[in-house]
Amino acid sequence: MKKWHGGSVILCLFLILMLRYVILDSPLAERSLQYVFQQNSTAQLHWLDVPNPPALQNPQNFSQVISTELLASSLSITRNLSDREIQTLHSWNHLRDLVNNAHILPDGLDAIKEAGVAWRKLNAALEYDDSVVSFNGSTHHKDKEKQCPYSIRRMNVTRVADRFVLRIPCGLIQGSSITIIGTPGGLLGNFKIDLTGAAVPGEPDPPIVLHYNVRLLGDKLTEDPVIVQNTWTIADDWGSEDRCPSSDSDAKDSAKVEKCSSMVGKAHKQILVSKSHSNFSSMQPTRKKTAEPKKYYPFKQGNLAIAILRVGAEGIHMTVDGKHVTSFAFREDLEPGFVGEVRIEGDIKLLSVLASGLPTTEDFEHVTDLEILKAPPVPKDKSIDLFIGIFSTANNFKRRMAVRRTWMQYDAVRSGKVAVRFFVGLHKNDVVNKELWNEARTYGDIQLMPFVDYYSLILWKTIAICIYGDKCTFSQVCYENRR
Repeated sequence: MKKWHGGSVILCLFLILMLRYVILDSPLAERSLQYVFQQNSTAQLHWLDVPNPPALQNPQNFSQVISTELLASSLSITRNLSDREIQTLHSWNHLRDLVNNAHILPDGLDAIKEAGVAWRKLNAALEYDDSVVSFNGSTHHKDKEKQCPYSIRRMNVTRVADRFVLRIPCGLIQGSSITIIGTPGGLLGNFKIDLTGAAVPGEPDPPIVLHYNVRLLGDKLTEDPVIVQNTWTIADDWGSEDRCPSSDSDAKDSAKVEKCSSMVGKAHKQILVSKSHSNFSSMQPTRKKTAEPKKYYPFKQGNLAIAILRVGAEGIHMTVDGKHVTSFAFREDLEPGFVGEVRIEGDIKLLSVLASGLPTTEDFEHVTDLEILKAPPVPKDKSIDLFIGIFSTANNFKRRMAVRRTWMQYDAVRSGKVAVRFFVGLHKNDVVNKELWNEARTYGDIQLMPFVDYYSLILWKTIAICIYGDKCTFSQVCYENRR
């Protein structure tokens, strides 16, 4: 009996050793156990800076889980930060576990990869500014209006080969518009307008957020004039076409925007019918009545046209000579905020191109009420009554300022009983990221996210708001390891 008990003990010890070397040596199991024991602890503010191996240049050659860990290392914080800058990155640090599992969510890997590139460029720009300040002994502030102007006119248009290019420095937002005044001409009168995004490192061509192609003499599908709208990315190539006038299948499609006005189509000539009567006045020709409404096509060869592309809530709308022509619903991962250029080419003689309603920042030096616009810090010695997290995008400067000047001036917010923070991801545009960083450390009410701001990652922002509300407002965990 004693021998049997002794054998059982030896067998149990053997199984424990096997569990130790087989299960605990598994990275997945180790990470899971670490999460169980460390879920109530505060993560370190500075991430480890792991060098990028050659495999990182080709993510298809290795595991997605490993790639996210390596990509996350490019988001490490290596600079000496002020107290206000540290407060801006509280959520950045707490989202580390989510970043390591970016492959689970759509666009997660791309968002982390692009954020790593943007973060390195931002830190390089900030270090350069710091070196200039230390060398000259005084800070040199650039004119914010020149960095992110409200409008750009034709004088800023440059010609590249056979096309015109208008550069958009800080992207487009809702309410932005591109006005094009010109005359279609040439042999065919065909021209196209492309709103292109920022080029992804390693890819030869930038994505096209909107391809607006005007074909006055039709194409392979029709001999009638038609407008074709589409998008293009290197990963998905051309998407499905939105044609105007719409085909029968397109007309039945339920979309968030009206793809094509019912009045757009080939203009049919009306037949004149004469009547013979003795009275001379009655012999005037009369127009034959038709049941169909009169159609028109907005562009004609040799006729001046004023076309406006306006960014709406759900898509981009085109009006020509004051009449709505067609709309194009936003497609996934192709937000207007990423637009970097307007390209126009083809048989059109341009007279003027104007971009207006662009996102622009305020010059902090000339804000008279700057101090009352700064967010009061979250009190360390007492909890707050309410925390409000606001979704925002990097180049929506004016909307954040509108909130700061209105209901964020309520006594409950100014007294610290209510805390308000904007949750914003990085941008692909270097200028936008720098302006965002300056805004964040000036007002102290922005929480920066460690990913590029795709709409499909709004779930991450929701989680970030919950984590920040729990750790940085009610439980005060954020302030235990601020240094």
